[in-house]
Amino acid sequence: MRRMPLNSTRRFSSRVGDYAKYRPSYPPEAIELLRARCGLRAGVPVADLGAGTGILTALLLEAGARVMAVEPNAEMRAAAQGQLGQRAGFVSVAGTAEATTLAAGSVALALAGQAFHWFDPARARAEALRILAPGGWAALIWNELPQVPTPFTADYDALLRRYAPQYEQVLALRVRAPAIRQFFGHEPERAVFANRQVFGFEGLKGRLMSSSYAPEPGQPQHAPMLAGLREVFERHQRGGEVTFAYQTLVFFGQPGRDGA
Repeated sequence: MRRMPLNSTRRFSSRVGDYAKYRPSYPPEAIELLRARCGLRAGVPVADLGAGTGILTALLLEAGARVMAVEPNAEMRAAAQGQLGQRAGFVSVAGTAEATTLAAGSVALALAGQAFHWFDPARARAEALRILAPGGWAALIWNELPQVPTPFTADYDALLRRYAPQYEQVLALRVRAPAIRQFFGHEPERAVFANRQVFGFEGLKGRLMSSSYAPEPGQPQHAPMLAGLREVFERHQRGGEVTFAYQTLVFFGQPGRDGA
């Protein structure tokens, strides 16, 4: 199968509404880990790299942090500004993980929620080392389908493999151990938490269409994919709802400056 180019900066522009409304947040245990191990606390300066529509940023603000939400996509950045712009501590930044525009040594914690697989690991590491204050921490967070699938998530995965040509290509980028080690300069610590969403059909459709690899209206696979999604939903719904289970992965540590 021919591999398609993946433009990480622009590929979510047409999906902002669904992304903001239907993408999962992160469980309280993940935020508590950042408090307990990574120095997250009230007033601390934090960089949310690839902040998107502000899903992780919102949780960091609730923890009292000052959050520099770094996002290259103008539409996603505007969505975050619309939702969080009046919140104390929120700063919207037009930048990338590799070129944040932030001052050297200006943050105590650098994070990426559901975004690191779009970064250049070496360049993102160099930028993280530049913007982190001495003793600073980093964390990479993803919501992923569980390793042991539920009957619903198994059918959902099969649907994507059938109708979304870029699904496996994007999946191959996710949670790559060599890239993660390269970013930290060593093997980081890892934690796993349970997470979930409960959807009716329209919510499940919105969740699917928030994904960058889902064929959009006008593309040949769009209508067959939605018909297949309806079949999957009807097969697994209970009381008009399905449970979308995730495992939330958190990789965290202090990036080594000597590659050790």
